[in-house]
Amino acid sequence: MKLLKNKLAIVSPLLVLAIIFIFSLTLIPSVNMSPKNLPVAFVNEDEGIEVPDQGTVNMGAVMEENMSKMAKEQGSSTPPIKWVKVENLEAVQKGLDNQEYYAALVLPKDFSAKQASLKTPNPTSPEVQILVNQGMNTVASTVVTQVLNGIIDKMNNTVRSQLLEGFQAQGDTVTIAQASILSSPISKTITNVNEIGTNSANGNAPITLFQPIWMGSIAGAAILFVALSKTSFRNRKERYTGILTQILMGAILALIAGFGITWLADSMLNLHIPKFADMAWFLTITYFAFFLMITAVLSWLGIRGIPLFVIILFFGAPLLALAPEFMSGFYRDWVNPWLPMRFMVEGLRELFFFGKGFSWSGPTAVLTWIGLVSMAVILLSPLKPSKTVEDEAVTEIK
Repeated sequence: MKLLKNKLAIVSPLLVLAIIFIFSLTLIPSVNMSPKNLPVAFVNEDEGIEVPDQGTVNMGAVMEENMSKMAKEQGSSTPPIKWVKVENLEAVQKGLDNQEYYAALVLPKDFSAKQASLKTPNPTSPEVQILVNQGMNTVASTVVTQVLNGIIDKMNNTVRSQLLEGFQAQGDTVTIAQASILSSPISKTITNVNEIGTNSANGNAPITLFQPIWMGSIAGAAILFVALSKTSFRNRKERYTGILTQILMGAILALIAGFGITWLADSMLNLHIPKFADMAWFLTITYFAFFLMITAVLSWLGIRGIPLFVIILFFGAPLLALAPEFMSGFYRDWVNPWLPMRFMVEGLRELFFFGKGFSWSGPTAVLTWIGLVSMAVILLSPLKPSKTVEDEAVTEIK
């Protein structure tokens, strides 16, 4: 019965409910996912065809107009696909490499000519090209492939019905060639660009490496902070020396973590590492940036700041595997932009799947700025108000 008199025991149900509620919130991003406005490039290279009494007919332009009408008819509802018109294949490839589009639908120059041939005794199936930006996001690339396949299937159904109605109205006999092509009047070629390849954890290799780097950063920052806290300094100069030593040791830990995790991923996890040195240096900078950021918080809040980064881990990890277009408005606009770990994942995607090497632009630049700002905050920490001897004595008596 004495246990019931303890305040902690009395509030334990509320604490448990609060914890359950908080960690239930982390499941929201991965429940009922639905894509919204996935940018997909549309290239119409169709030159059209001259039809007697009709002039030039361009089926690619008709298809483009139909897609525009469908978007307007949807009104306030948000479509899964956001079509972006691109002039040519070269521009599309550049956009795919810059991660501007999840996929592209390309109509060739002879699209109208071949579609017109479907009514002749010797038809030739028009072919559309689908380029899937696989390395940009595994889930998104799968979904966008399904959506584009569905669009081509609907086109085939429409063209098939028109052909059959035309044959029936004219009373023509369907040739063997025409009959064989009726099942799929329009053919498609699907090509994966910036492929995830093999030994990439099904495209999740960048996310796989996040957790050990993040937890290692928390552990390294906490250990060195505790060690610094237990060290006595006679004056502010000695304290600054201790802080600089702490930062230097963090840099050493970053080198060990960056090259060590890259080696482990290559040799033990059997992940395909395109460029070992580039990957190792990027992970080194990532670890150091995270280490400095965590240390900056601890230098002002103390060890009680650690739960903040554990919560960030649980809330942020589910978002790392999602494309922003799959997130709710709240997570996309207010949570995802502020996650420091997303820059790590973006940088690793470039290294793993987009053939880019280590550079000081993009995600690396952002991580570097995070580290520099955090370092400035750490160096300012000795200036924070500290308890006097009398305050500490009162606290101990209480």
